[in-house]
Amino acid sequence: MTKQEKTQVISDLAEKFAENNNFYFADASGLTVAEINNFRRLCYEKGVEYNVYKNTLIKKALDTLNTDYSSFDDAVLKGFTGIIFSKESGNLPAKVIKEFRKAEGGEKPIFKGASIDTDLFIGNDQLDALSKLKSKFELIGDVIMLLQSPANNVVSALQSGQNKLAGIMKTLSEREEA
Repeated sequence: MTKQEKTQVISDLAEKFAENNNFYFADASGLTVAEINNFRRLCYEKGVEYNVYKNTLIKKALDTLNTDYSSFDDAVLKGFTGIIFSKESGNLPAKVIKEFRKAEGGEKPIFKGASIDTDLFIGNDQLDALSKLKSKFELIGDVIMLLQSPANNVVSALQSGQNKLAGIMKTLSEREEA
């Protein structure tokens, strides 16, 4: 790869990092070609992008960003490194990795690290916690449900009270006639 090609890859990769608030680093070494193809297919079906890059190019691309990713240097950017990009959901790549592991019955790909809205997560032990994170839209839905709950309770109470009041009025009017 020429210096110009490397510069172009770094530029393209830096642009992807800037466009995607959520990206994961995974090590898929040791998987067969068929297994890697299955993993790529699963990523595509779930709407995430998976690509493999050289660690030095990843480091240089991360250095162009405003966030400090230096903690990735020693722990994450060693050996085989694939990047899973997700534009919308911070937990989707974690779910994809877990789903693939379950389907294949193994421990690969190994989760190395992630950046979710510039928060850094390092180590395979973080994968379960990341897969349980709620997406932005799920959190907004939860807030809306919480805000609607008191109003729904008031409306429900008023509606049930209306029926009781009508029943009481009917009973009282029948008593007066007797």
